[in-house]
Amino acid sequence: MPERRSRKDAARNRKAVLEAADALFARCESPEDVTMAAVAAAAGVGKGTLFRAFGDRAGLLRALYEARLEPIREAVETGPPPLGPTTPPRDRVPALLDAVLCFKLDNRRLALALEETGSSSPYRAEHYERWHSLLRAVLEQIPGRTDSDFTAHALLAATRADLVEHLTGEEHVPRERMRAQLADFVTGVLASGPPQGRTAEE
Repeated sequence: MPERRSRKDAARNRKAVLEAADALFARCESPEDVTMAAVAAAAGVGKGTLFRAFGDRAGLLRALYEARLEPIREAVETGPPPLGPTTPPRDRVPALLDAVLCFKLDNRRLALALEETGSSSPYRAEHYERWHSLLRAVLEQIPGRTDSDFTAHALLAATRADLVEHLTGEEHVPRERMRAQLADFVTGVLASGPPQGRTAEE
């Protein structure tokens, strides 16, 4: 019985921590404002509990990011069009990138904080590798494409959290305009092929 109570307490604490971190990121001015101490205080738990559950701030950020991303992941893996696996590749690529952009627009501070913890490079972050692998696999299904790996990197660069933050916070680009610009960019990339006379092996 004590062990069961301990597990329930841990689950309840984890839920409280994620909700507290979620609320703090939603109203913070800068990602750096959300410290482990601030999250622990908001959740009503000790810092030791926080570190035992998540390891460090990066672990907490990943857990919160994954929790928010779950609905999109389910739609990508098993959902209907336009994100689901039955969507034609040329339609699915822009839908996937639009989903990434909208997610980062809705979670600006969290996405920025997480990408800044990617061992000095956002490209080493687990979530980035997942999106890159998915996009590359879909791009490989498009006839005539020979540069799927690089193209996936280039397309994802247009949704980087620091770029989204700059366009939204500094240049005040409206959400729908940003989505339209990304859609136009993706359409242009997909319409282009490798230069004439060149192959992927060259």
